[in-house]
Amino acid sequence: MTGPDASATTPPSGGEAIIRTLIAHGIDTAFCVPGESYLAVLEALRIHADRIRLLVHRHETGAACAAEAWARARRLPGIAMVTRGPGASNAAHGVHVAAQDSTPLVLMVGQVATREHGLEAFQEVDYGAMFGHAVKAVIEPRTAADCAGATARALRIAMAGRPGPVILVLPEDVTEGETAADALPDIAGGVRANGPDLGRLRAAAGLPGAAQTIAAAEALAAAARPIVIAGEIAAFDRAHAALDRLARVSGCGLATAFRRQDLVPADHPAWFGHLGLGRSPAQKRAFAEADLILVAGSRLDDVTSEGWTLPAPHQTVIHLYPDAGEIARAAGRSARLPDHMLVADVAAGLDALADRLAEHQPPADRINWRDAIHKGVADFAARPVTPVLGAVDMAAVVTMAAEIAGPEAAVAIDAGNFAGFVHRYWPFLRPDTQFATQAGAMGYGLPAGLGAAMADPDRPVVVFAGDGGFLMTGQELATAVLEDLPVKVVVVDNGVYGTILMHQTRRIGRDRGHGIALSRPDFALLARAYGAAGFTVERTEDFAEAFRAAMAHDGPALVHVKTDPRDISAYGPL
Repeated sequence: MTGPDASATTPPSGGEAIIRTLIAHGIDTAFCVPGESYLAVLEALRIHADRIRLLVHRHETGAACAAEAWARARRLPGIAMVTRGPGASNAAHGVHVAAQDSTPLVLMVGQVATREHGLEAFQEVDYGAMFGHAVKAVIEPRTAADCAGATARALRIAMAGRPGPVILVLPEDVTEGETAADALPDIAGGVRANGPDLGRLRAAAGLPGAAQTIAAAEALAAAARPIVIAGEIAAFDRAHAALDRLARVSGCGLATAFRRQDLVPADHPAWFGHLGLGRSPAQKRAFAEADLILVAGSRLDDVTSEGWTLPAPHQTVIHLYPDAGEIARAAGRSARLPDHMLVADVAAGLDALADRLAEHQPPADRINWRDAIHKGVADFAARPVTPVLGAVDMAAVVTMAAEIAGPEAAVAIDAGNFAGFVHRYWPFLRPDTQFATQAGAMGYGLPAGLGAAMADPDRPVVVFAGDGGFLMTGQELATAVLEDLPVKVVVVDNGVYGTILMHQTRRIGRDRGHGIALSRPDFALLARAYGAAGFTVERTEDFAEAFRAAMAHDGPALVHVKTDPRDISAYGPL
């Protein structure tokens, strides 16, 4: 039952219309740093607190990144709310993440009253100019009566085609203005009583054309060494089962785009690994020998494609994506058109190909080749990094953490060189367990962990962050304590901006590191100051006990792992 509703005695506000529209579309969570520029929206959230849970953050980057991770897990637009000007600037971090990771996000940003537009009023920003290049749309209702429609439009645009961020601007006088009660969405009957199921927008692309499917299936059947690269839209459209089925009927290998490892279980016989910043010898062999690449729901970013060198000129290319414009953009970046273009829902398109190949028997040579590549990928993931120069072996740390946390745990990974150890040594075995951004944004990890915990409170959440990235958003540990979100944080502290040091060493020369040294705070003590549990690890053999204690703690906990900056890479010494 909804709480006391001011609209029962006075006309509802534009803010009330916005919140009712969110509820009608199945949104039950929002993330914010409050601002006086959208008080009417906050009041509506108070009235409907039993329908939408509000997580209040310590920084707008935290709110935006948590909303992005929640959206990944729930397959609905994440909702972040920030104040105008500085609030919007801080939230730009999460907007960029949502854009590069193809995640639906609606950032609601306060704005000055309409009568003050263009006057450079207090904290006024032109959001079209500020965000226009990075978002799908900037929408601004002009009257309170426009608020419900503008909100619904923002949700639909964020979800349709290639998902992404939308800015919903909230002028103060518009959200506080009055609108007609009979124009509001009816939420008395429950979620989506008067709103569309946003999930239907994901299926709107439907099936690929029959002729295109037949031609692509014939090319796949004729290939000697085919590989699928599954990406962000395959993850969002829950194409996990369809990928498995296609691999079984075709004998193809399954690789995933950068930081999308949870699309295919690490123990799957067709698993060729994820295409990240370090490639195994088996992966290099696989893509040198492959004669067909099926791109399934990936925009073929520069990391996945190794600087747009994949697919190679000699390889037949099938590109399956729900948006023809994105296929064209990918073709422009690589300077080659796909041989077969399938504009369709990714899962439906994969199933259509599998249907055509159901009677096809993959040749033994293809299966033997696939098995050899898979073995090489698996061996590489199990092989330790040598030599380890310090007292902590990060390969062993990640392996132990995975065993203790279990395969159901959600793993949020910040950006930095430490992440290479997680990507190499954590065996992702379940869908929707990896939260890592293709944008490479430091500070993402802890907020993403909070978003994952809000999306599914019943599963454990482990966050990996470097010392540099953690101190960009580490104050969100206070949010975790306040809201009793039992995330477990592993801070990998090597006292440097490791990625920068690595590039300086490789491109300029050894002992040329400059501008990269960091102090090394007592992160365990800091965690305890926030009200979380804190543990310190300085030797490999001490990690398991500390991590088990963190996992057993009934609230947020942090394990501070002190590493040697010489052990900077998961792929061997610099």
